[in-house]
Amino acid sequence: MEYQGFRVLLHLRLGIMLTLLAGITYSKHAPASFSELFRRHKYITEAYFQKHETLIDRAFQDFISSELSHVFCGKQNFMPKLSVMQQQLIGEGSHRRLTSSVKIEIQPEVISSLSCEAIVIERLPSGVFADPFELEHLTGRGVFSGASAFGDTDLELPTVRANRSVVEVHVDLIPNSLSGNKNSWELNIEIPLHARYAPLGKHGYTRVEFESPDLFVHCVGEGDTLNQSCIFSSTDEGVRKSSHAIVWEVPSGIVKHTKIVSVLTFIAAVVGALSVFMACIFYSEVSVYNGTKQS
Repeated sequence: MEYQGFRVLLHLRLGIMLTLLAGITYSKHAPASFSELFRRHKYITEAYFQKHETLIDRAFQDFISSELSHVFCGKQNFMPKLSVMQQQLIGEGSHRRLTSSVKIEIQPEVISSLSCEAIVIERLPSGVFADPFELEHLTGRGVFSGASAFGDTDLELPTVRANRSVVEVHVDLIPNSLSGNKNSWELNIEIPLHARYAPLGKHGYTRVEFESPDLFVHCVGEGDTLNQSCIFSSTDEGVRKSSHAIVWEVPSGIVKHTKIVSVLTFIAAVVGALSVFMACIFYSEVSVYNGTKQS
């Protein structure tokens, strides 16, 4: 009897230990709630790059699916409609501005009871980057409520050595900025972008294609804490995206010109070196002659 009682007690303790261990493991690996995410990070993309070193579209989509979800705002079914009406590149050369016209439609009865912000995430293609200091300047001027660049933000790296980067922009949805129909916002998001040094190609340019941005609406009920916040993401129903792709043709060198450029560069370097050498000799002779004349 004592032996059986000892075995029962042993199995009971072992079961409790395994249950606690499973709970601890799940808590470490289970996705954080949206409230916890925003409590620890100001930006969604910041949380992604704490888990991943580089931007991979599939990994980013999986992160969004696991970390964020469509939830209810209090007792109201909050279902806005998000759409990218138009995207275009403005400017010429290697410094341009990407503009996105975004429309957010919300039921009139929930606008007065919620404090919301729009979140626009641009996953930039390889060969293009945003200057974090420019984004900080725009935030300081009140253009955005928050804006930052993540990923490879080294401004000097060429395309072949740089990883992709992401720009995340936050804009407050203020009731007095509603459009004429009083139940939607129309936002024009303008992000300054710069082209990296492109690799050599056959045609003298590299095609850089932009996809539609990821859109989110983050809302908090009046007087509520972050634990009662909610989000609507562009992976849910009710989202419309522009199907028109934006293409930036970044100038690059032409492969077949490599030998010609190398020869001309070598000749220019030799001529420059000889010019400096002759100038030094001429200067030294003039100095000797002046010294002799004065003596």
